[in-house]
Amino acid sequence: MVRAPEVAPVLPRDPRRPGAGHGPSRALRGSGFLKTTGRTLTGSDLRAVIEARAKKLGFDTFAVTRPDAVPGLPDRLAQWLAEGHHGEMAWMTERSDERAAPAALWGGVRSIVMVGLNAGPEQDPLASLTRKDRGTIASYAQRRDYHEVIKGKLKEIGGLLSARSGRSAKVFVDTAPVMEKPLAEAAGLGWQGKHTVLVSREHGNWLLLGAIYTAADLEPDAPGRDSCGSCRRCLDICPTDAFPAPYRLDARRCISYLTIEHEGPIPHEFREAIGNRIFGCDDCLAVCPWNKFAAQAGEAKMAARADLASPPLADLVRLDDAGFRARFAGTPIKRTGRDRFLRNVLIAIGNSGDEVLAEEAVACLADPAPVVRGAAVWACGRLLDGQRAGALYAEHAPGESDADVTREWLALNPLPSAGEGGHRVSEGREGAAPSPDPLRGPPSPAEGGGDRHDTSFEKPGTPAA
Repeated sequence: MVRAPEVAPVLPRDPRRPGAGHGPSRALRGSGFLKTTGRTLTGSDLRAVIEARAKKLGFDTFAVTRPDAVPGLPDRLAQWLAEGHHGEMAWMTERSDERAAPAALWGGVRSIVMVGLNAGPEQDPLASLTRKDRGTIASYAQRRDYHEVIKGKLKEIGGLLSARSGRSAKVFVDTAPVMEKPLAEAAGLGWQGKHTVLVSREHGNWLLLGAIYTAADLEPDAPGRDSCGSCRRCLDICPTDAFPAPYRLDARRCISYLTIEHEGPIPHEFREAIGNRIFGCDDCLAVCPWNKFAAQAGEAKMAARADLASPPLADLVRLDDAGFRARFAGTPIKRTGRDRFLRNVLIAIGNSGDEVLAEEAVACLADPAPVVRGAAVWACGRLLDGQRAGALYAEHAPGESDADVTREWLALNPLPSAGEGGHRVSEGREGAAPSPDPLRGPPSPAEGGGDRHDTSFEKPGTPAA
């Protein structure tokens, strides 16, 4: 909890810069960031100041709602959890009461400010799906981790709100138990489409959201109105049929969940449908007709990296841990870790039909990580003939100590029937695995239920909430 009087009156020089160690310089309070002097603002005057700062910081949308604006949220969340549609995301259940009711998270909240940052893609997110020797990465993950970008901006707005109102404020960026999308709809930023993602008339499907809980009273905006009509494009394009009904998402079948949140082997029934998607999936977002009004991301820090547009699978599959960290530093991909990422890359290699890439899969059969070895077995079974697969089975399977990898070898069944000469040996089948919140949409790589990106600003002299 941060209170204005506790902020140091000066900011030391960067220790990496000339002059380090020569004492503090440059007044921090003097910047006005947490200035506590001057006239206290309320109502429309307070909102005007806060909204102007949000726009200056690059946020494209700004709106206000009340903490009780979505009374049906607890029941909706409870039903979704009871149906098991959250998959292995146990953190969704651990603080579900706070997630469904903002006042349960913080009893002092009176208003909720919702802001959105446009992250519209520079090119068609689906264009790379046909390049089977390349990987397809979700548009938002080709950029700097938006949590870090938005967090700093929200902290500045929260500090200003606290200082000018004399009321406490807390800021949240995706990882706290906050249902950003229902709250954004209640505030009027858009509506949750049939794919459960927020849709904006001005920005399509590409808004990244942040929330500020405040004890100040602000006039709420009118809620968003559903404008999906009879359109089913987002539902019909889903490669894994992750929507049991409009406005409902079974995360266990969602490619974003499977390639980001799911920790173990990806169930066989979804592997072919994943194609070359190695981190997330933009299919349901990209086909929305409302994207025709969307623009490219305007925030310079959110510019997409050219090397992540459609990277060669051969380059990615060779990454060790140090190489992975270096290549994806500062992006959401780094949070998933090297082993799960290579699992995804090997699934894409298995779907490539490229025998040259088969040797990359063979090299991963001895990888230290079981989840990588298992995916490599499957890829080899898809690309190699029965004789070669049998030789690899004899070399690797007898000494395998991991149960999941052993099951992959057994599913491979490298003994073709007489006359068989194709490359595909055989595939095992497993039951479906767990997926994201129908109320929030596909999860971001950083979502873990923690509060790493929450910051609080307290009224001077008041105890922390």
